[in-house]
Amino acid sequence: TEVLTVQMKKNFNPHTIEAIQLDSGMEPVETSKVVKSLGVLFNEHLTFEEHVNSIVKCANVHLRNLRVIASKLDYELKRQLVHCLIFSKLDYCNGLLYDLPDCLIRKLQKVQNSCARLLFGQDVIGKWGHVTPFLKKAHFLPIRQRIEYKIALMSFKCINNMAPDYLTKCIKVKGQPTKCLRTEEDYFLLETPSVPNYRRTERCFSFCGPAVWNCLPYDIRTCNNMLVFTLNSIPYIRK
Repeated sequence: TEVLTVQMKKNFNPHTIEAIQLDSGMEPVETSKVVKSLGVLFNEHLTFEEHVNSIVKCANVHLRNLRVIASKLDYELKRQLVHCLIFSKLDYCNGLLYDLPDCLIRKLQKVQNSCARLLFGQDVIGKWGHVTPFLKKAHFLPIRQRIEYKIALMSFKCINNMAPDYLTKCIKVKGQPTKCLRTEEDYFLLETPSVPNYRRTERCFSFCGPAVWNCLPYDIRTCNNMLVFTLNSIPYIRK
């Protein structure tokens, strides 16, 4: 059994909970600085720094192995391997990485840039060439946009009763007012909760879901087909 105490760095007190005793007859359980739950590493400040470093480390191992055999593979096969071995790690539970600082997002973005260089080759991109055009050519959303798309897709599933109840209860469609101006006749918005009292609370789904969803255009928010929503939302999020 592992116990994690979550505190702010500003008000951090290492002696808040040194050990927790579950039962009178059991030995006390010491608190951990990092715990793993469903493959995600959580630290005591919820910065996800250890989780990002773990993803980067694992992805770099796969990239090194793929570079050894890259010359023997065609483009489509390399693309399938990149999606299977690396992008599956980048996309797993990436909704938790919403609004992370740029220093952590850049680490993940470097991994994606290395995947593009692996697909097209160093001779095509060049050692100091820009990778962004090749990301678009390969239809790869940048890391921060991938996170926003995941949250938008989760919101779409919640609104259209395709998501589990524990997620659907986190968001609420904005109610239709009895009297409103013509400019307010948009009934496909989500209610935005009040400003949280604690930092990083705004990164939970009940806050970030409405924030991402309400920024989408009206014609995308009114879609009820997931394929149509995906085809229309990805180009908009990519901008």
